[in-house]
Amino acid sequence: MHTRIDEFAAHCARYRKPDLSSAGWQIATTALPFIALSVAMYFSLSAGYWLTLLLAVPLAGFALRFFVIQHDCGHGSFFPSKRANDITGRIISVLTITPYAYWRRLHALHHASSGNLDRRGFGDINTLTTDEYRALTPARRLAYRVYRHPVFLLAVGGPVHFLLLQRLPLTLRQPVREMWSSVMLHNLAMLAVYGTLLAFLGWQNFMVMVLPVLVAAAAMGVWLFYVQHQFEQTSWDENGQWDRNSGALNGSSYYVLPPLLAWFTGNIGIHHIHHLCSHIPNYRLQECLDAMPELKSINRLTIAESLKTARLALWDPAQRKLVGFQGV
Repeated sequence: MHTRIDEFAAHCARYRKPDLSSAGWQIATTALPFIALSVAMYFSLSAGYWLTLLLAVPLAGFALRFFVIQHDCGHGSFFPSKRANDITGRIISVLTITPYAYWRRLHALHHASSGNLDRRGFGDINTLTTDEYRALTPARRLAYRVYRHPVFLLAVGGPVHFLLLQRLPLTLRQPVREMWSSVMLHNLAMLAVYGTLLAFLGWQNFMVMVLPVLVAAAAMGVWLFYVQHQFEQTSWDENGQWDRNSGALNGSSYYVLPPLLAWFTGNIGIHHIHHLCSHIPNYRLQECLDAMPELKSINRLTIAESLKTARLALWDPAQRKLVGFQGV
């Protein structure tokens, strides 16, 4: 099996070269509709708030697409130039309210430890084993159940994470000065941009326009990230048995989305390939997948199947799969 995974990795590595024209086109087809929808949302306030909320949904989708671009910049895969990646990533980070350098560091740790039971906690959704859950006190079991409930994750956890928790670099156990400066400068940039927007719109218009988009985009992002790793036949191993390529391929899903949703999400649903070779630009993931159809059968997850993953919460080492709370 390891030999086959190495063949997959070698295949994916052929698609890691960025293309300037593709990157530029993706920026244009994201930024221009985002601006147009933002203007339409402002004028919709006089027509009826129902229309404003309706426009918030596609606008949140474009915000999510911006996040995927920032994600690629963090991997150094969006533009051929490192400088262009970093400048673009930092600019977009104000819109996505996600500090660029800090998130890039955390996400790199996530890729370096995905599927490793002994290195959990970096850029992933907290997942306990069945034995760890049984060892908890009743109060901590209840807290974990609340945390893992899909309503909490989407409606509370996502917005709280993006709006509040990312304001301080506390996830890293020993944040270096670069992490603190990145987050603090990002906070100042957000204060300047959103403060100007608040002054222009007024606090009432700001609240009814901006917050729904941020909350909807956060919920979309959390769900997308959830199904990328939280599915029944995912893979977790202790450090001695863990292998980076195996953990990347076997612990990440291929989330099959309709073309429009795949476009909005920058094909990041092809997550098993992304983890196997994180330097592939999002606009080349489909090309890589199509060139080796065998990859389409690995960890395939449809939208209907993904809804069933919401009940999963614990890793069962004996069965080697994610399970729900029933019977634990």
